[in-house]
Amino acid sequence: MKQRGRHRRRRRGRALRAALTGAALALTGAATLISASQATVADDPGALKPLTSAAETDALRLTEHRVPTAWLDRLSAAMGDPVGVDTVLESADHTLRDAADCTAGEREALPVSPAATRAYCWDEADTDGWRPGAVTTSGDADEDGRWGAHRVILSAWSRDDGTPQGGLARVSFVDADDPGRLGYASALLAVPVDGGHDYRGLASPVTGMVWYQDKLLVTTAAGDRDALYVYDVERVQRATTAADAVGRVPGGWAAGGHRYVLPAIASYRLPDTDGAARPAAISLDRGTSPDSLVATEHVAADGDRPTRLWRYALRTATDPDRTGLPATDPSGRVDAVEAYETGAAEVGGVLSHRPPGATRSDWYLGRAAGGQEGRGTLWRQDTEGARAAECGADRSQQCWSGPAGSMSYWERTGEVWSQSGRMLFALPLTSIEDALG
Repeated sequence: MKQRGRHRRRRRGRALRAALTGAALALTGAATLISASQATVADDPGALKPLTSAAETDALRLTEHRVPTAWLDRLSAAMGDPVGVDTVLESADHTLRDAADCTAGEREALPVSPAATRAYCWDEADTDGWRPGAVTTSGDADEDGRWGAHRVILSAWSRDDGTPQGGLARVSFVDADDPGRLGYASALLAVPVDGGHDYRGLASPVTGMVWYQDKLLVTTAAGDRDALYVYDVERVQRATTAADAVGRVPGGWAAGGHRYVLPAIASYRLPDTDGAARPAAISLDRGTSPDSLVATEHVAADGDRPTRLWRYALRTATDPDRTGLPATDPSGRVDAVEAYETGAAEVGGVLSHRPPGATRSDWYLGRAAGGQEGRGTLWRQDTEGARAAECGADRSQQCWSGPAGSMSYWERTGEVWSQSGRMLFALPLTSIEDALG
């Protein structure tokens, strides 16, 4: 039995590699055709320009607002003891499909160059009506790449539910221990209200997400003065009813039909000034000391100003009340420790990585296709210039996924994870470097 199982896995692995290779070849041809109607060379964002003046960096400042512990304890007393990641994984009720089992239309969301080496598509019935958002992993959460005994991927999704509040957001917890079978379960993201007697849904798409230590940091879209919300992955609450409502309902607690809900424990507010920078895509950089949260804002292709990139230092203290949070001053303010301007627009994903022995970090930007049509571009930038990945016979730069998603670097495996359309995919950072020359 074990021998036959190994043969099946080998055949499935060969089928998966063949599917990804075939998809890459087909998409390369498509990129060549697309580039005939697009510019052969995308707009070069040029070198990064450091931002150093107080007027420039003050626009990046956030102010911390903690949800009172009494509110969270009140919710727990009413809903039952919180559970952790292991409990959510054990209840996985959906499975992602390998790329070999995905449709050609789904695989069109994959990048052409560099090509994905692992790819999966989400359960269509479960994600119908939901828009994909950011991705993070247990590679961000802990240096050993695991949360407890598990390798875990977190994927954010959002939906407009037609209410005045504007929608719902959820996070899917993916058990990635077995690359051949990725099961998952989802938890609704919520915000405690009414002194902890109730909660509302997080009414915003999640464009950026980082799991650092026991905290999950997520960004929100325009319309919410709080630009960043924080969740404690050890404070997952069980819903007691499958009702589509959110919060306290007759007979119990509802989470929009989900079995779990995550209540926010803190938020970070933008400055009340014109020009305040809203974090959109975010990622973790372990190459700095201390570790840092990297951020970019979203500026449309027809915008009239540059895009800003910056980083916040993360806490190094062992105080359990502060683990995984951005570093604040005594007034609860979070200041950027490094900031730049870039000529890139439509940035949907950002990474900052310092190679061993290097004196500065490279910045990687996944840029969406203008107007969300066609393919996007992948750039590497520093203070000296920029370079894009190329593909096709005409060396087109339209090689990345069109609706460029967030990127997360799993240091222990050397992989970069991202999500586009219904596809979740990974590729080695070294292949990105190779594609960038």
